[in-house]
Amino acid sequence: MTNQELQTLKNKYDIIGNDPALNRALEIAVAVAPTDMTVLVSGESGVGKENIPRVIHQNSPRRRAKYFAVNCGAIPEGTIDSELFGHEKGSFTGAAEMRKGYFEEADGGTLFLDEIGELPLSSQAKLLRVLQSGEFIRVGSSKVLTADVRVIAATNVNLLHAVSQGKFREDLYYRLDAVTIKMPALRERPTDINLLFRKFASDFSAKYGMAKITLTEEASIMLRKYRWPGNIRQLKNVAEKVSVLESERISAGMDKRVVGVDVLSKYIPREEPEMLPATSSSYHDSAEAASEREVIIRTLFKLKQDVDYLKEIMVNAGLVAAVTPSAPSLPHPSGMEPPAEWKKAEPGQDEYDEAPEEQEYEEHAPEDLSIRSVSMDLIEKVLRKNGGNRKAAAAELGISERTLYRKLKQMN
Repeated sequence: MTNQELQTLKNKYDIIGNDPALNRALEIAVAVAPTDMTVLVSGESGVGKENIPRVIHQNSPRRRAKYFAVNCGAIPEGTIDSELFGHEKGSFTGAAEMRKGYFEEADGGTLFLDEIGELPLSSQAKLLRVLQSGEFIRVGSSKVLTADVRVIAATNVNLLHAVSQGKFREDLYYRLDAVTIKMPALRERPTDINLLFRKFASDFSAKYGMAKITLTEEASIMLRKYRWPGNIRQLKNVAEKVSVLESERISAGMDKRVVGVDVLSKYIPREEPEMLPATSSSYHDSAEAASEREVIIRTLFKLKQDVDYLKEIMVNAGLVAAVTPSAPSLPHPSGMEPPAEWKKAEPGQDEYDEAPEEQEYEEHAPEDLSIRSVSMDLIEKVLRKNGGNRKAAAAELGISERTLYRKLKQMN
């Protein structure tokens, strides 16, 4: 196609931009239009994939026949077969009369199936049959019908990846992939961003009688540097939002409003969580992080109680000297104090306060001789294991060196 023919095509379908990838997509669409080849249009959500099927249909021998666009992702799974292939009267609850499906209605024309990746596997098998032989059966019927329909599909997901996950039929993928047209994302065509913004702002101004919004050079650079995850759809929303909210500040008699970075930055998200790494401060302030911290702290307090309970059992058995446990210094989310049950001691266990150092106290209850014997045997074994090193033995027993020294004096 010549540049003039390409520009005429863009003007006809209100397509803005001069990016080579966009031009190539339009050239392929015009090239395959005279044929009946199945076309798969791929691209992110909001890039304008719906323009390609219209270009193909209007430049094909079927242009005088019907054209239907169906969003497969917007139809409930239970009714998708009825929508595409029709149903007989009484075939299911609510089927008060016979109804033709899109394939039957579009006979001789073109059917655009958007979000084809959302089609259920059961419906994919029926679609494959239509593409291969043109045959289908209405829901609740046994009669085979035929339709001469050109199918153009579009998707914003990686169908090959869906095939590998078992979410999309491989045979259907290769049947749809006769010709693939990829629509570029808006961030891949930065030179078109300002063109599109001016077009959207101008259209909005003409429609509602508002002053036209123009950008400073710095604001234009900011516009090009943003990633635009929502692509053209998001850019249009921003242009219209700026136009309507900033028009109130226009002085009487002015026909335009110049917007700089300070104003534009209020309408463009500062960051995209899926693209930016999480920082400690942003994560710390999030509700999700606070909830996770609370769970962790609750678990730590519960673990501390369990350890103290085990220590009490060992003290009662005479295996170690009784000590007052020191409560851990733990942060509390949002400055909250720990719940009362965290501080509550186990049954039979003294409540404890935070102590900077390990404090010892003597047991006043007389020890059983057999328990004393077990305790001394354990100390001797641990000392032998550590080659007489009292510090290492005390650490393994979970007592202080001072307590171990006292125990050894009692043994002697």
